[in-house]
Amino acid sequence: MSTLLLNLDFGEPPPKKALEGNAKHRKFVKKRRLLERKGFLNKKKQPPSKVPKLHSEPSKKGETPRVDGTWKATPLPKKTTAASSSGSEQSLDKKAAVPWLTPAPSQKVGSVVAKVDLLGEFQSALPKIKSHPTRPQKKGSQKNPPPRNGPQNSTQTHSENKYSGASQKIPGKMVAIDCEMVGTGPKGHVSSLARCSIVNYDGDVLYDEYILPPCHIVDYRTRWSGIRKQHMVNATPFKIARNQILKILTGKIVVGHAIHNDFKALQYVHPKSLTRDTSHIPLLNRKADCPENATMSLKSLTKKLLNRDIQAGKSGHSSVEDAQATMELYKLVEVEWEQHLAQNPPKD
Repeated sequence: MSTLLLNLDFGEPPPKKALEGNAKHRKFVKKRRLLERKGFLNKKKQPPSKVPKLHSEPSKKGETPRVDGTWKATPLPKKTTAASSSGSEQSLDKKAAVPWLTPAPSQKVGSVVAKVDLLGEFQSALPKIKSHPTRPQKKGSQKNPPPRNGPQNSTQTHSENKYSGASQKIPGKMVAIDCEMVGTGPKGHVSSLARCSIVNYDGDVLYDEYILPPCHIVDYRTRWSGIRKQHMVNATPFKIARNQILKILTGKIVVGHAIHNDFKALQYVHPKSLTRDTSHIPLLNRKADCPENATMSLKSLTKKLLNRDIQAGKSGHSSVEDAQATMELYKLVEVEWEQHLAQNPPKD
C-alpha cells in the first residue's frame, strides 16, 4: 500500500479581529441588499430625473418603489380580515374626497406597468385660481384722495381755473388809454379831444396822435393838456382818428383813470364788463392807505404806490406817461380785482 502524505497546517487560527471583520462585512452586505431591494442605492447612483417631485409620499403597504418614480403594486394576500378591508375602504374614501392630492393609479397592460406622469397629473388636478384684473382708477383715487369738502372745493377750483384761463388771455387783450382835451364852445367850457395815447399791457405805445377837434378851439389848456397851437397844424381830423382808435379798443379790456371822460371825448360807449377804471378800484385806495370810497387822482396814486412823479412842471401832462402809469397801477391789483369781477360781473 502506498503511503498517504498528509499536509497538515498546524498554524495559528485566524485572529478574532478577522472574524469580527467578516461579521461586519456580512451585516453590510445584508443592509446593502435590503437597500437595493427598497431602491435607495439605485436612486443615489441614478442621475436626477427631469421631473421634480413636489411631495414625497411614504411607501405604501403592498407597493414597491421603482427607479423611475412609479409604484408597482404587489398582489395582496387572499385572506384579509374584516377590519383591514374596512380600513382600506376608509382610506380609499379619503383619497376619493381629495382626488388632486394623489396621483392617478398605475394601469397594467399585460405584464408592463404603465408609467404615470406625476407632475402632469398633479398640475392638471390643481384648482384654477381666477386672477382679478387691476383697476387703475382705484390706484389713481388712492394717490389723489378726494377732498373732504367736495362741493365747495370743486366750485373754488372751477372758478380759479376759469379765472386762470381768462388771465392768460387778458395781457393780449388789455390796453390802457389816456386822452388830453382842449376847450371849445362858449367860453371854452366844452372839452374836445386833442390827443389820444394807447399803450399795451407791457406799456408799449400802440397809438399816439394829435387830433384836430371839429369845433374851433377856444382854450388850449396847455398847463394841463400840454397842447399848443403848433400841434394842431398837422393834427389828424377827429372822424379819422376816432375810427382808428375804435379799431384798437373794440373787443379789448380798456384801462383808464376816470375813463368816462375819455370815452365822452371820443363820443363812444365801451362795455362795462371790459372797462377797468383805476379811480374806482377800492383795492388801490386800500394799498395807498386812502379811504376806499374816495376818488384819488392819478398823480397821488402813482406817487404813493409806484413812488414816481408824473404830471410835474408847467409844460403840461403827457398822455403816454399817464397811460403807462395807469396800466402799472392796475397790475398791482389785477389778480384780486379780476377775481372779484368774475364773482360779481358788472351789468352793461
